[in-house]
Amino acid sequence: MIDFSYVPIEELNRFRSRAMAAGTIGILSIVAGAFINPAQFFHSYLLGYIFWLGLTVGCMAVLMLHHLSGGGWGIGIRRISEAATQTFPLLFLLFLPLLFGRRFLYAWTRPEDVVHSDLLQHKTAYLNLQFFSARLVIYFAVWIVLSHFLNKWSAEQDRNADPGITRRMQTLSGPGLVLFGLTVTFASIDWVMSLDPEWFSTMFGLAFMEGQALTGLAFVIAVSALLSQHQPLCRVISSEHFHDLGKLLLAFVMIWAYLAFSQFLIIWSGNLPEEIPWYVRRLQGGWQWVGLVLVLFHFALPFLLLLSRDLKRNARTLANVAWAVILMRLVDLFWLTAPQPGTGGFRVHWMDLAAPVGIGGLWLAIFFGRLVRRPLLALNDPEFKEILAHAGESH
Repeated sequence: MIDFSYVPIEELNRFRSRAMAAGTIGILSIVAGAFINPAQFFHSYLLGYIFWLGLTVGCMAVLMLHHLSGGGWGIGIRRISEAATQTFPLLFLLFLPLLFGRRFLYAWTRPEDVVHSDLLQHKTAYLNLQFFSARLVIYFAVWIVLSHFLNKWSAEQDRNADPGITRRMQTLSGPGLVLFGLTVTFASIDWVMSLDPEWFSTMFGLAFMEGQALTGLAFVIAVSALLSQHQPLCRVISSEHFHDLGKLLLAFVMIWAYLAFSQFLIIWSGNLPEEIPWYVRRLQGGWQWVGLVLVLFHFALPFLLLLSRDLKRNARTLANVAWAVILMRLVDLFWLTAPQPGTGGFRVHWMDLAAPVGIGGLWLAIFFGRLVRRPLLALNDPEFKEILAHAGESH
């Protein structure tokens, strides 16, 4: 008899310990770097922070997509997504250093820069510290509330198989995805696009939102493949489930490429002086090679690999593609945030690597700590019989 409520506590705690060790080393190193080069510290910290926040919000989007659409494809990744969304309080606290370092990041926070720019003066109604901070609170309030109810109702479902609980999660997920789109769009404008406050793109928020969803999906695929080697997932998740997840990953990769190319095509063909310098900086001084890496390894190679049915049905190979996509998401964020006016040609500072590791180590330690608290399978989910059928199991 299979115990579907079993939790591989020893394995998850081992992952947690390793993550905490890596996070501690990373955080201590960038804290030391902050005293040496504070400007670089805040830029590197922003890169690491945006990456892990995007992964978290993306996991919540995948979770709501599962609740809204139904189907057995999401049962094996549901607990992973739920555990990821429980890290929002940590991420809210981790944003505070960016508020203290705002003058190093955002020209619109420096009065001496605003006074010399007519365009920035016109944007002060939106780009001011008070409104910026208020929007920050709103974003996290929305994310934390959505996460709270999705996790609360999921825990209730573990104790009670009432179908009304499933309907509540489904009902919340529809408006929740709308709120996801709105909050991520405005957050991307506030935290990333305003790094160059004289540039704007109407497609930036949509492309950023898709990138976060892609990061979250790739992460839950990689972790589910890792956990599928242990009980009880090894007896439940089948190649059919990874095939479904692989097809969804292929779709997300294609959508990201479409949006990224559309933004480039529209701005480049328009050739407007307030828009085109943003891409000019990223197509010279060595940055053009980063763009080429993104074209090849963020889109072309994953696209070609994910066309293979056999690859998508193999947990290990699909996980390798997912990890590669996650790495390329970090490269993409680096390409979006690093080449700012006056920064010169391409370069990678050691803190650009240490910051994602440090923040990520702390994030993963909390994530695995949450994941170990509940069964890895939602046994009372109406779709649980479907996932058993896919795996060739029965109660």
